[in-house]
Amino acid sequence: MRTIDFDYCLPKELIAQEPVGDRESCRLLVLDRATGAIAHRVFSDLTTLLKAGDLLVLNDTRVLPARLHCRSPGGGKVELLFIEPIDALSWKALAKPGRRLRPGAVVTVGGDGLAQELTITGIGESGERIVRLGSGSFKTIAELIERCGEMPLPPYIRRSVRGSDGDAYQTVYSRNSGAVAAPTAGLHFSEKMLEDLKERGIRCAFLTLHVGPGTFLPVKVDDPAEHPMHEEAYLLPAETAEAVVKTRKEGGRVIAVGTTVVRVLEHCAAADGDLRESSGRTRLKILPPYAFRTVDGLITNFHLPQSTLLMLVSAFAGREQVLSAYGAAIGARYRFFSYGDAMFIG
Repeated sequence: MRTIDFDYCLPKELIAQEPVGDRESCRLLVLDRATGAIAHRVFSDLTTLLKAGDLLVLNDTRVLPARLHCRSPGGGKVELLFIEPIDALSWKALAKPGRRLRPGAVVTVGGDGLAQELTITGIGESGERIVRLGSGSFKTIAELIERCGEMPLPPYIRRSVRGSDGDAYQTVYSRNSGAVAAPTAGLHFSEKMLEDLKERGIRCAFLTLHVGPGTFLPVKVDDPAEHPMHEEAYLLPAETAEAVVKTRKEGGRVIAVGTTVVRVLEHCAAADGDLRESSGRTRLKILPPYAFRTVDGLITNFHLPQSTLLMLVSAFAGREQVLSAYGAAIGARYRFFSYGDAMFIG
């Protein structure tokens, strides 16, 4: 298939700029991948759409306040998006504007007694800067990020970051810091809803995939198979691997909460669907056709046109059915992307 085969037209006013008030009150489009039938519900209806014995697998990564606004020696504004640590004192970062930040450049962040110098020590293969902590108030870059950074909202949210985004752009079960983008399918779960699901016999298991900035990169080549997939760090705990295998053996459904969960489970699965504890990095790119080995259902948000995320969803439910569902969502005025509404494919 060609990249253009995963395109659709979205009115700009449907790109959600704000989160919904109550997490579970967003709209939920339900797609039956066996029949193509579509239903319109609300997210809290998952407590009745799922069954006792089903297993929800969730990504517990925590989004870093990874965007820092810095000053160059001449007073110019520079933005750094810290994406991955090398060690306590050095991180990889995306720079804007990058032309100002050649090796040896020094920028300053913070003020009011918390000023910190940062030195550009190199440029990576993909153009990212290697940034090292210089003189100043902080002992590690992680400490600097937590004290001075802001939440890295996606570029299609065209407003300034507010303090409320610190909670809204974070799942209630996040615990392992390292992502620069949220696993957005999980943003709709409240603690109460997770308790309600547990009381109904629906179990939860967790894994970690630290979502990187590549999640927003469009596929620009004609053949999606040639798109260079971004690499992300993951952790699949033994108890989660065992829960997935046990659920499927007992006839329950494994429901992935988000495309990040799908990528970890499928990356780690053996040909027969067996799973073992694992950690490492994955570049797995899932395109149609694809034989899924671990996942029976998917909860996901609505994704950018011509994106690898839309392609993964299309591989799971069929391109024609997914684009038909997207058309129905647009017609019904669903909210799209990170702060938007959700979709359950079963």
